[in-house]
Amino acid sequence: METPLKEGKYIYCIIASDVQEKFTSRGIGNRGDELYSVCCDGLAAVISNSPVKSYRATRDNLMAHETAVEEVMKKHTVLPVRFATIAASDDKVVEILKKENRKFKDLLDKFDSKKELGIKTIFKEEVIYNEIQNKYKAISDLKASLISLPPEKTYPQRMKIGEMVEAALKNEVEILKNEILDILSPLAVEVKINNAFGERMVVNAAFLVEKDQEEKFYKSVNDINEKHGKSIKLKYVCEVPPFNFVNLTIKV
Repeated sequence: METPLKEGKYIYCIIASDVQEKFTSRGIGNRGDELYSVCCDGLAAVISNSPVKSYRATRDNLMAHETAVEEVMKKHTVLPVRFATIAASDDKVVEILKKENRKFKDLLDKFDSKKELGIKTIFKEEVIYNEIQNKYKAISDLKASLISLPPEKTYPQRMKIGEMVEAALKNEVEILKNEILDILSPLAVEVKINNAFGERMVVNAAFLVEKDQEEKFYKSVNDINEKHGKSIKLKYVCEVPPFNFVNLTIKV
């Protein structure tokens, strides 16, 4: 028989509050556990019951964690806690709030009145390669010189064209990436450049922006899309917790 897992308290985020609250999101693990907060000296941790276990970073588990933090964010400035942080009990959570009181309050002050905004831009495949051929004369000239020749006799040249297109694409990505960041970075308190996925992705970035700058930031994003919309797909994300700028590691 399997030994029953010990019960603990899964911690989602830290907020500034002296009032215990309950939330509609359900806890991680698909058991329907209630989300609630425990308070101590102006701080609160949003938690749920959970087995003491190592949660795998599956889609369902990550979504449960993020959805909980997103709900809390609708009413509070949040400090997201690292995924799969589980304390032994409510009393242990209170002990953590006492021990880290100054640190958590300083961080809450830092993120108060700020929002994480994100953009992802990627070149449209059907457009960018035509633009490269039109813009880079050496590529178009070499391609033109091969039209009348049989493919089996032009393998080295076709390989060379592939290398030239790859280099041109990298150059175009870098040019547009710098242009976008030069426009948006001055509007942010902090910027996090995340990994690009695929050779056509231009920017995958998060920006920590003062709320009174959000409208100006959005207008700048819209201007970028107006200017480059024929060549890029742009996704703007504006309602997320500051996962890119704070991910508390708590010793439990």
